[in-house]
Amino acid sequence: MKLLIYNIAYGTGSAGGIKSIFSAHRYLRTTNSVIRSIAEFINQSNADVVGLVEIDTGSFRTGYLNQTSLIAEQLSGYSSCAVKYGFSSIGRKIPILRKQANAFFSKTKPNQLKSYYMPVGFKRLILEMELGGIRFFLLHLALHRETRRLQLEYIKKIVSINPEPMIIGGDFNTFAGDLELDTFIRDLNLYDPNKTGTPTFPSQSPRKKLDFILCSQSIKTISFQIPQVRFSDHLPLLLDFELS
Repeated sequence: MKLLIYNIAYGTGSAGGIKSIFSAHRYLRTTNSVIRSIAEFINQSNADVVGLVEIDTGSFRTGYLNQTSLIAEQLSGYSSCAVKYGFSSIGRKIPILRKQANAFFSKTKPNQLKSYYMPVGFKRLILEMELGGIRFFLLHLALHRETRRLQLEYIKKIVSINPEPMIIGGDFNTFAGDLELDTFIRDLNLYDPNKTGTPTFPSQSPRKKLDFILCSQSIKTISFQIPQVRFSDHLPLLLDFELS
C-alpha cells in the first residue's frame, strides 16, 4: 500500500517558501493550473491513500473551484475533508478561511471516517480514516511551540483509544527541530521512516523537516521517498508499506 502526505498550500505554488509580503498575493488569488498539476502528480504517484494539508474547498481565491472535488474526480475514489478551524473559531466567519481544509482520499472505500477538534490552537482539526485494518491520522499543528506541545498531548489521547496499527502524517510545523516529537514518538511506540532526516521546507531549498509520516511498529516500510516537485512550498512524502 502507498501513502502520500502533502501540504499543497491551497494550490498557490512554491514561491517564497516563508509566507511574506512578496508572496502574500498568492493567498488572495491563484490560478487553477497549480492544483491541476498537483492532481496529475497525485494520480501518477499511484498512492492508495492521500492526505492533503491546506486544500481550498471553494473560496474566491480559487474562483470558487473546490479543489477537493477536482482531485477526487482525478483519483476516481473516495474523499473526506473538513475545515481546519473549530466551530466557534473566527476562522469559520472569515470567507476565505472558512474554505480552508485538510482532506483524505483513498482508492477503496474506508471502513470509517472521523474528525476531531483539538482544544487549543487556531488550526485544530484531526482527520481519521480507517482502512485495511490501519488507522490513518492527518494533522496540521500550530506555529507556536507550546501550543504544539499541548496539541500533541491531546492527539496521544485520541490515537490511544484503539490499539490498531496507525500511521500519523501531516505538517507538524516543528521549527524547533524534530526533537520536539521524541516524547510523542516514544509514548506511542512509533517510528519515522525518514531515516536520513531529509528536510521538506521550503521546497525550493529545503532546510526544515516540518512534514512527517509516523508509523506503528507493525507497519513495515518498503520504501520512503520525498519527491522533488515544486508545486507547493512544502515537499510531499511518499511511503510504500505493508502491514506485518
